[in-house]
Amino acid sequence: MELVTINFDEGLPYDISNIKRLTGVIGLYFIFNKDVNINYPFGASRLLYIGMSEKRTNSIGKRLQDHLEGVSGNIGIVSYKKVNPVMFTYLNIEALRGVWSSNVESLEAYFINDFVERYGVYPICNNKSGFTKDGTDVRDLHISWEVFEK
Repeated sequence: MELVTINFDEGLPYDISNIKRLTGVIGLYFIFNKDVNINYPFGASRLLYIGMSEKRTNSIGKRLQDHLEGVSGNIGIVSYKKVNPVMFTYLNIEALRGVWSSNVESLEAYFINDFVERYGVYPICNNKSGFTKDGTDVRDLHISWEVFEK
């Protein structure tokens, strides 16, 4: 199987003006510190959270706004934002259709598992455990986590 590399766009400041334009967009989003590394067991990364939006009514824009306002219940994201500049980037599922035919939930699980393999633990603000790759769209993806390393 051909190796496909997943690259990330440059991060945007995590504020309402950047979030609003993502209303209706479905896919994955990544929240990270602008400058501060988190020391994970296998290496350092600025990545705090991997999230997803599976439908337009609960889009990436809506999910990011819920985290920003503390409505999501993820106190970690809110707390990091209080003490450090925080950024985000995202992957639109439509742009990945050529390499991923399964659902967004499976894609999120793939990314989280890949992060665990590289860094030894889930991103610090992800409260999920027990993710398994469901086999519906097994790909050989190379995720460019380096963008979150400093």
